[in-house]
Amino acid sequence: MKVAILDMYEGVPNEGMRCIREILAAYAVRHSLVLQCDEYEVRIAAQVPDLSYDIYISTGGPGSPLDSEGSEWEHRYFGVMEALMKASKPVLLICHSFQLMCRYLKLGNVCRRRSPAFGVFPVHKTTAGEFEQLPDPFYIVDSRNWQVIGLDHARMDAIGASVLALEKERPHVPLERAAMAIRFGPHMIGTQFHPEADATGMRMYLLQKEKKDQVLTNYGAEKYYSMLEQLSDPDKIMLTYDTLIPAFLNNALSIQS
Repeated sequence: MKVAILDMYEGVPNEGMRCIREILAAYAVRHSLVLQCDEYEVRIAAQVPDLSYDIYISTGGPGSPLDSEGSEWEHRYFGVMEALMKASKPVLLICHSFQLMCRYLKLGNVCRRRSPAFGVFPVHKTTAGEFEQLPDPFYIVDSRNWQVIGLDHARMDAIGASVLALEKERPHVPLERAAMAIRFGPHMIGTQFHPEADATGMRMYLLQKEKKDQVLTNYGAEKYYSMLEQLSDPDKIMLTYDTLIPAFLNNALSIQS
C-alpha cells in the first residue's frame, strides 16, 4: 500500500499528521500489507507527489482558504489534483484541503463563519449513501473558522459531485447548513471535519494545561467539559475514527485490485 500524504499544516504543530500516520500503520498491520508512506510539504516547500501512489490524503491546515489564491504552491497543488481526478486515483481531502477544492471547482461560497466551530458535533448524512457504516447522525470533531455554503447544484451536477453530509440541524438558527462532506468525483471525497481525530489522543491533547487554558478562554468551561465527556463515548468520535478512513482505504484498494 503506497500512500502520499500532502501536508497542508505549513509547519504549524498539529495532531492531524500523527493521527493519519497511526491510522495507516494500524490498517497495514490489520490487513497484512506493506506500507510505504511518503509526506509532501505543500505550502512551504511547494512539494507535490507524482501519480505512482495507490492513495492520496491531503490534510487540514491553518489559515484562510482564500488568501493563497494565485500562489505557486497552490498552482502546483491544483495541477496534481486535476491529474489525480483524470487518473481516477483515490483521494481524501480534509478540512482546509476540502475548502480549497470547493473554491477551485467553484462549487459554492467558501466564507468565514460568524463564529468559530470547535467541539464534537453531529452531522447528517444525505441520500448519497457514502457513509452507510455510520449512523445518522454521526459525530465528528470540528475545528474551523471557515465554511462552504450556497452550493451551486447545477455546477455540482455538471462535474458529477454530490453532497455526502450536512451540518447539524438547527431549527432555531436561521442560517444555511454548511456542507460537511462532498464527493468531488468517482474516487475523490472531502470532509469539512477531521475524520482522523482519535478520541484518546484528543483527550490527552485537551488535558494539556496550555490547550485547556486556550479552550477555556476561547470557548468556555461548558464547551470544554462537554467535549471531554463526548470523547469518552464509544458511539461518537471513536466510531467515526474506526469507520470512515478505514472504509475509504478499503474502497481505494478494492478499485486497484
